[in-house]
Amino acid sequence: MISYDPFYKTLKEKGISTYKLINEYGISRSLLDRLKHNKPISTVTLNDLCNILHCKVEDVIMFTEDNTEK
Repeated sequence: MISYDPFYKTLKEKGISTYKLINEYGISRSLLDRLKHNKPISTVTLNDLCNILHCKVEDVIMFTEDNTEK
């Protein structure tokens, strides 16, 4: 499962609000909603977030194995 919990931790550490992401960096509210609900985003978007936050990918996204058997 992909989680964006590290993204919110990184925002807090960098002192950047979601308001600032929207108004100064042009991040859409729909993207923030996707992150909030752990929905998929593109690698281009992931790259953009890393550039804005000056951070590594693991500061935005985290992978944990699903415990469901197929």
